[in-house]
Amino acid sequence: MSESAPAYGLWGLVLINSVVFIAFAFSFFKPQTARDWRSFGAFSAFLVALFTEMYGFPLTIYFLSGWLQSQYPSIDWLSHDAGHLLEMLFGWKANPHFGPFHLLSFVFIGGGFLLISAAWQVLYQAQRKGELAVTGPYAYVRHPQYVGFILVLFGFLLQWPTLLTLAMFPVLVWMYVRLAREEEREAAATFGTAYESYAAAVPGFLPSLRARAV
Repeated sequence: MSESAPAYGLWGLVLINSVVFIAFAFSFFKPQTARDWRSFGAFSAFLVALFTEMYGFPLTIYFLSGWLQSQYPSIDWLSHDAGHLLEMLFGWKANPHFGPFHLLSFVFIGGGFLLISAAWQVLYQAQRKGELAVTGPYAYVRHPQYVGFILVLFGFLLQWPTLLTLAMFPVLVWMYVRLAREEEREAAATFGTAYESYAAAVPGFLPSLRARAV
């Protein structure tokens, strides 16, 4: 497995992909409050770290190169395809872009972006009317936008896992849960018993079809 074109050091691609995906996420999420910007900033930092290793400098490959080369001597670990670590480690022989983990990553990434978009539209309309958002995705989970971000991050981990993004993922999940708790306190103070009834019926992050808000 070898490539004539350089696999890394492509800092232009790092910049282009970071800008495109961050702008794409911005168009879905449309951050407005300081809290929104904090969550969006953390998400953007994850993407920059991801694309830096994907096209710029493969820190994870270099760090694990001794073990990888001894365990999988037939693989050219400095090729771009080898960055799809899960496909390589599980012995996927064909193009890794069509590997099971890569294809599954698109399901999580696409689903996450769609969830963020659908949730933002419901939240925007509810905020304009001064109402509690309880329809659409909010009928199944109280924090669909944060769930969407977590799905997107997990999808990228499936596609191109790195030591840095693996370390960032639980930190970002914790951050989103913390921000969600702040939102819950504010919503309870604003909507009182209406929010308490909603929170009692609808889970925070993991949907339950038996507990759907009306």
